[in-house]
Parts: sequence; structure tokens; C-alpha cells
Amino acid sequence: MLLIKPIDALKHQLDTLSDSARRGFVHLSIPYHVGNVMGWLNAQSVYPRLYWQSRDEGAVEYAALGVVKAFDSLAALQADFTALADSGGEQPDYFGGMAFDPDAPGWQHFPGCYFLLPRIVLRRHQGGATLSLNLRFDDRCPEAEIAQARACLAALEEEQPLPCLLPHVYQREDRPTLREWTASVAQVTHPDQLGHTPKVVLSRETCLTTPETPSPWSLLARWQTGAADCFHFGVQLTSHEAFIGCPPERLYKREGRHLMTEALAGTTRRGQDAQQDQTLADKLLADKKNNLENQCVYQQLLTQLEPLSSQVQMGEAHIVKLRSVQHIRRLIHAELHIGITDQQLLAVLPPTPAVGGVPRDSSLAFIRQHERHRRGWYAGVFGRISHASSDLAVTIRCAHISPEAIRLYAGAGIVAGSQPEEEWRELDTKIADIMSLLGMG
Repeated sequence: MLLIKPIDALKHQLDTLSDSARRGFVHLSIPYHVGNVMGWLNAQSVYPRLYWQSRDEGAVEYAALGVVKAFDSLAALQADFTALADSGGEQPDYFGGMAFDPDAPGWQHFPGCYFLLPRIVLRRHQGGATLSLNLRFDDRCPEAEIAQARACLAALEEEQPLPCLLPHVYQREDRPTLREWTASVAQVTHPDQLGHTPKVVLSRETCLTTPETPSPWSLLARWQTGAADCFHFGVQLTSHEAFIGCPPERLYKREGRHLMTEALAGTTRRGQDAQQDQTLADKLLADKKNNLENQCVYQQLLTQLEPLSSQVQMGEAHIVKLRSVQHIRRLIHAELHIGITDQQLLAVLPPTPAVGGVPRDSSLAFIRQHERHRRGWYAGVFGRISHASSDLAVTIRCAHISPEAIRLYAGAGIVAGSQPEEEWRELDTKIADIMSLLGMG
């Protein structure tokens, strides 16, 4: 199908929008054919460009372009979709994320908090695909809004094949070094430190420099094929940087007042065959140190959710098998009190104990004092929010891509009994998938 036909149909809907319909939020949509969502996204010249797909089976793929409204705080975001909900009618999806530590210095083109209502949304699901145009008429000149929407439609390009992932030569630098890492682990596991902070998640930035980095969308598309049980996200707020990832960890999923979250902590590698794989999984479930890691996570989640919920239930520990690693996971379900908002949830839940530590304040203080690299949106939040439902991932297993470098991030929960060399190997295991895609595995 040629691009011009569906775009003309959207333009016609826009041009024939009656004066009485130019109120509040307006969502125009048409059926659309697309072969590769990321190929379509990569071909566009409009920014921001975002991609999101939940890890749930049969989840919708979202590709979003442009901005109708953007928000640099949770309060502003909540106020906007509360206002739209009170006015009735269709409710939009917002996309975006937050840094691990929004109050700390971060990445240049990634604010501490950034959510947006996109101008264009491509949705692909099992029944097909739709292309949508979003408009807002409640706080702006109708003629200017329509002109901006028309300009965005005119800028749309046809889907193109993704660029091939060509081999590159990379220069690797780890921050911290193994020696520095060993010293930090010793500090965290010192009895005086453990007495008030039983868990700190230390992280490492692996910087791969090269004269030219690959297309982030080509890299994400290849990564996605080997990460079926993970979330998939990508964001380019400008042409200068991209942030992509295939994280296994859900921050939370909310359907109305029902919330699901999880304690995902405790890690081992995959085995070379089924028998070894199961042996490693059994050993992980029985391991005291890894169970302590997981316990730190679920106890804090339960404590955070209790005042917000009428009922909280936690499932049994089980193993999640990913391509290179296995994790301990416990699912948590909660029924939220009436009136609990995403703003309240996002003010309480991140950063989770799986990426920060326990207690939160003292573990964050240690990280701020001792980590030399900037986490930025690594170990932060990314996903979709709406009035009716929200789904957000913890942004681990990720890559921050600039024209000259790819920065990979991995963390390890340091508790009593943690051994520096073992934790360092765990970091390598956690970045093994993308390193292999880059030809460095």
C-alpha cells in the first residue's frame, strides 16, 4: 500500500473537522499497513521519536512522533490527564520516562522527567495497524493547532529497510575499573555500612567508542528478536542521542485500580544444556545471598504499597529465564485505594530496591557519593501512561547511544556475602546480549 493514500485520508479528516469538534482532545485514526515499525520510525525526520512494547504476549507495538504537549514533572502530567478525564471523551496515551535520580546531574538531552502526548502514533497489534493523529484544542489557537498537525503529516516518510548492522571497531573503557569496583564492594559490605544499609546496587558504565555508531533502531530491532520475554523501548528526543533497551523488569502495570509489580532480584547465568540450566536455577533459588537480595526488594515494595492499597498479595519465588541470565522473581498484586494516581505511584516506587538499594535514602546517598559516572535514564522508568491504565518498565539492559560512543549499563545488588569478582562477572553477563550484537561477545 502506498503511503499517500492513508495520509490523504488523515488529511481529509483533519480538513473536514467541524468547529464543534474542535474541543479538548481529538484523536483521528485510519487503518495502516506497515511491515517493520522500527523501519518506519527510522525513516522519519520528526522528533522526538519513541518506541514502546510491553513484554506481555501479543502486546501492542507503539511508535510515536512529535509533540502535542510535553511535561517535565509528574504533577504537570497528572494535572493534564486528570483535566481531560474530567471533560469526558476519549483519553490519550502519554509516553515517556524518568531518570534514576531526577535530582542528580544527568544526560545532556534527557531531562530528569519527560513525558509527552505525541502528535503521531503508529500502533501495530495482532489485528493489524492504525495510524493516528492527536490534537488538543483546550488551551491553544485552533488554526495554529491544525497547521502544526498538517505540517507533521506532510513530513511523514515511507517505511524504509533498516540500515544493516555493520561491524565496527570499539575501544572499551569500564567505569569504575575492576580495582575501583572491588574497593566499593568492600565499603558496602563493611559491617558498619551493612548495619544501616543492608543493600546498595552498584553500577558500571561500559563505554564503547568508535568513529561511527550504528543506527539505534537497527540495533534495537536485532536485540528485540532475542528478548521475547522483555519490554522493548527506544527514545530519541533529538537527533544527537538515543536510549534503547530490552529490560526484563516491570515497574508496575495498572488496570484501573488493580496494580501488578514484582521483585526481580538475584541472578545467575544460563547453563550450556537443560540439565546444567536447571541445576543453576535450583542453586539460585536456594542461595542465601541471592534470596537476601530479593527479600530486600519485595519487603520495601510491600511497605510502599501498603498505605496506597486495600489489599496486597505476593506470589511464590520462581525463576525467570532470559537469554543470558536467570533471575528470582516474586509477583505482587495490589488493589489501590480510590483516587490513587500514577503521580503518587511514580513518586513512591522508583527507584526500586532492585536498582537502588535498601533503605532508599542511605543507598542513594552512597551511590551519589561514590559513582563517578552519571546513570541518567539507566535504572529509571520508561513506558505508557493513561487515565485507565499504565504500564512501565525499569530501564535496565539498555544502551545510551551518541554519534561517537555506545554506553552500556549494568548493576549488581551488593549485600552481605557479595564477592567483588563474582559481581563483576555478573555485570558482564548482563551486557552479554548487546555485546554479542556489536561483535564483541
